[in-house]
This record gives sequence, C-alpha cells and structure tokens, in this order.
Amino acid sequence: MSFGKMNTKIDIITTEPAKDADGFVTKGDRVLASVRAYKEERHGNERWANMAAFSTATALFRFRKIPGLTVDTTLTILRDEERYRIVSAEDVRGCGLYVEVLTEIIEGTVR
Repeated sequence: MSFGKMNTKIDIITTEPAKDADGFVTKGDRVLASVRAYKEERHGNERWANMAAFSTATALFRFRKIPGLTVDTTLTILRDEERYRIVSAEDVRGCGLYVEVLTEIIEGTVR
C-alpha cells in the first residue's frame, strides 16, 4: 500500500461516559488516534462479492498499524462527520504493518 493512496483522514474514537460539572453523565467521544487511511466503498467487484455473503460492511479502511492501540469492534471510525461501526479488524498478510478494517456506516450520520 503506497502512502499516496492513503489520502483519507480518519479518527479512531471510543465512546465513553463523561460527567459534566452538574454531575450528569453523558456519552463523549475520545479520539484515540488520527491517521491517514485508504478507503474503499462497497461496490460490485469480485472481492466485495465474496465478502457480501457474510458481511454487512459498507466500507473498507486500510491504515498503518498504530503502536500501543488494538483496533477492535468496540471502536468507531469518524470521517468528515460520518461514523462507521467496525465490523471486523485484521492484520494485512500477518506482517504487523497494516490493519484492514471492515465497517458499516451508522445511520443518521451526515453523508
């Protein structure tokens, strides 16, 4: 994956409860990492046809592995006010250099 193809800025976030000054608990976003990623939307090529049988994913993100951060299904990807729920995350080719994440867009976000 060349660095030139990674032209989409994304934030990897977690939603955790936070208490305000009055003592009320609200859900807040905490950015764990901001990285450049390669994004591919779901379309009709052979690769997506094979994945469509078992996945509800609508987009694929590929980015460099972040030291000290384990990307899993509890996290969310934020890109230009669009939120994507992580369906699966795996190491590309088992080399430990890149992470490939299948996501589905969360309805109600700006598109």
